[in-house]
Amino acid sequence: MNDSTMVTAFLWADFKIFSGVDTRSLITLIYIFKNFKVKMVARSCLNLLDLVSGDMLNFSRSPRSLPRVMTDPVIISHGDGKQSNDDDSGVFSSGHRRKIIIVSNSLPLNAKRDKVSGRWCFSYDEDSIFWQLKDGLSPDADVVYVGSLKVDVDASEQDKVSLQLLEEFNCLPTFIPPELYKQFHDGFCKQHLWPLFHYMLPMYPGDRRFDRSQWQAYVSANKIFADKVMEVLNPEDDYVWVHDYHLMVLPTFLRKRCSRVKLGFFLHSPFPSSEIYKTLPVRGEILKALLNADLVGFHTFDYARHFLSCCRRMLGLEHESKRGYIGLEYSGRTIFIKILPAGIHMGRLQSALDHPSSSNKVREIHQQYKGKKIILGVDDMDIFKGVSLKFLAIEQLLQQYPEMQGEIVLIQILNPPSSADKEVDNAKEEAYITAKRINERFGLESYEPIIIIDRHVPFYEKAAYYALAECCIVNAVRDGLNLVPYKYTVCRQGSAQMDEALEIASDSPRASALVVSEFIGCTPSLSGAIRVNPWDIDAVAEALNMAITMPDGEKQLRHEKHYRYVSSHDVAYWARSFEQDLVLSCKDHHRNCCWGIGFGLNFRILSLSPSFRRLSIDHIVPAYKRSSCRAIFLDYDGTVVPQASIVKAPSPEVISVLNNLCSDVNNTVFIVSGRGKSSLSEWFDQCENLGIAAEHGYFIRWGKHAIWEMSHADTDFAWKRIAEPVMRSYMEATDGSSVESKESALVWHYCDADPDFGSWQAMELLDHLENVLANEPVVVKKGQHIIEVKPQGITKGLVAQEVLSTLTKKGKLPDFVLCIGDDRSDEDMFESILTKPYSATSSSSPEIFACTVGQKPSKARYYLDDTMDVMSLLEGLSAASVPKSRYSTETPLEKGEGCFENIL
Repeated sequence: MNDSTMVTAFLWADFKIFSGVDTRSLITLIYIFKNFKVKMVARSCLNLLDLVSGDMLNFSRSPRSLPRVMTDPVIISHGDGKQSNDDDSGVFSSGHRRKIIIVSNSLPLNAKRDKVSGRWCFSYDEDSIFWQLKDGLSPDADVVYVGSLKVDVDASEQDKVSLQLLEEFNCLPTFIPPELYKQFHDGFCKQHLWPLFHYMLPMYPGDRRFDRSQWQAYVSANKIFADKVMEVLNPEDDYVWVHDYHLMVLPTFLRKRCSRVKLGFFLHSPFPSSEIYKTLPVRGEILKALLNADLVGFHTFDYARHFLSCCRRMLGLEHESKRGYIGLEYSGRTIFIKILPAGIHMGRLQSALDHPSSSNKVREIHQQYKGKKIILGVDDMDIFKGVSLKFLAIEQLLQQYPEMQGEIVLIQILNPPSSADKEVDNAKEEAYITAKRINERFGLESYEPIIIIDRHVPFYEKAAYYALAECCIVNAVRDGLNLVPYKYTVCRQGSAQMDEALEIASDSPRASALVVSEFIGCTPSLSGAIRVNPWDIDAVAEALNMAITMPDGEKQLRHEKHYRYVSSHDVAYWARSFEQDLVLSCKDHHRNCCWGIGFGLNFRILSLSPSFRRLSIDHIVPAYKRSSCRAIFLDYDGTVVPQASIVKAPSPEVISVLNNLCSDVNNTVFIVSGRGKSSLSEWFDQCENLGIAAEHGYFIRWGKHAIWEMSHADTDFAWKRIAEPVMRSYMEATDGSSVESKESALVWHYCDADPDFGSWQAMELLDHLENVLANEPVVVKKGQHIIEVKPQGITKGLVAQEVLSTLTKKGKLPDFVLCIGDDRSDEDMFESILTKPYSATSSSSPEIFACTVGQKPSKARYYLDDTMDVMSLLEGLSAASVPKSRYSTETPLEKGEGCFENIL
């Protein structure tokens, strides 16, 4: 008897000893002993009773609490949303064997109760994709499954079943109360998410009217799944892979419990366009929950594109493609997007083809339909599979080509529905009525053009039908992936046993013909298939005719192309690829500091560099008081006034604060903005000593009474005659956009345009302008909802560099530099003040505070949350300033005499 079995027997035999212990804690113990052996626990506990009763597992907590052994050693979650920095990671060590935890609504298990003994008997469901994908995962990791059983287990048996499944199958069942599961699965999942994700709008709400209690059940069920995951999760080493729409808010619960959990999510259904998705009342909560994953996977680019569009339209998030990877920046984290359809299990199919029952069945079917061409359909019985539309296409085919009557037969296998539903029953009844009418119209003695097989069909029998079918048609009006075309292709490739049963040579060429709907996920990967619109009955009939009458050589070429793809992109390839990308997406987890922000399902993790911190008044004021020569650079829009403000002029509070800062003889204060000099001059007319750099530094003055100087006095603006007509053509074509003409630049604004269309047009305009202005001395840049063309060498960074250099030349060595901005153009200022030396003779380096507005990746080392924080900070500095009136004279710098020199 091995260690784990002996410990399991001990725990179960002496269960009474643990009368106060919940099942979660026992499962934790079983997993510890099974995977780490008793010797690893011995470091912390002298015996099992110490382990059970000690503080390490803290069994005195309520059942909703999490065992301490499963928490992050950096940020420990106590189950109540509070966090601690104690390094109390319990029995887990960094050297243990890592796990990949597969979380799905259903466990990949078959379950039945033995009629004689009454005991539950379990076995792996080899047809489940969740069981099959383990073949592609790293052999260095254990695969653990978390999900629900497909049978109801009495509450009195749940503890025993849980321990049995974990010990024998590495499965951890989530026993959701029946009423809650009904509200969760049959209610919210099947009545709201599943129809909506398949593009069915609740136009006539009826039973599909949004039910808040079903949503609450969905959230509650997801939390139960999260509790189970945490029982076996070691966040230092393990990875969690969550599957499908049943568990879309699970990432938020896991991220809240453990900020550094390595988490991937894969959606097996379609993701609808933003116009469809926006109708969901809880659209924001689900979207934000998915963004708590590190990697989000989809079968097709269309599904990923719709998801990204929703993120842009509803959350204002832009995505970028870097070296082939699509990433979304969200609160300092990068969420990667994976696009790869799942595959089939080649070994499972090959076993079915080699099964003696398949050979017998293929002979039987071949004899039964001898002389006829078989068209095969295999579909789950639901309202989106287009079965009736398929029958109507057969009717049209026989009507248009009478010679095919008696020659072709459609064999339609209907897989039993997963759950009873009125709409499914209606769709099934309609299919039967349609088939009966067509059979009566075109049937002959001993011949019916449509054969419906409405029962559970064993896999070996399906393999026989696949192998014999001349053509396979998948006519779904909407489907996530659909693996039927893949299975058909592999079965048409055949096997030695199949060849022997059909009496064909093993080296004979293989051929197949596929008719697939444009609206299923596998279509993009089957470039040799005939693609159809399932609602276009005539086109589907013509496609079937083409598939049947296609020359053998063409069928062989199409088949070879499909088989190469299907055999090389199997389920193991899909799983291996997802795991590799998940590892890549989590590689920077421990480099940044993490903070949890937001309540409920709005919770998210803010991930920032350890050197990137909030700029507090208490931190900056002492440095401000110690200094004697200060330079302060402030952006305007988004820094001292809100970006979304309707009134762009500065408030009286802003003017007052700036005047107070400028009144200190030790301060040189500049507003550095992309706005024109006329607007800035008018707005800051009351600020006597405020320096202004307009149009990113093309114009600059050191005070109200100083003259405007230009950094590029001899600039040729002939390029405007080329760029402006191009910009105006895009403005006319893009509703909500505008063109701003500055003295030194042209700007195309699209903040009021449709987010998707505006972004597309911006990229097109950027490319267009770069081409037509390739030989001009200008730069074309994309900013925050703008495309700007300006002369080369004009940046905010050069403004900061010149001001500091001028101060140094005048003998006023800067010992305090503050720079605050919010967008990409301000990053040049941050880089300039952080990297450029301004005085070779200075005995000490200046204290530099580069600060960005908003918690986001930046070259700055500090951040402030918003313009209100900026004003609070400036008011704090203002209060610590020394008024200029205490000094009797003004320096030449204050008068703006000879302060700005062309640095180019």
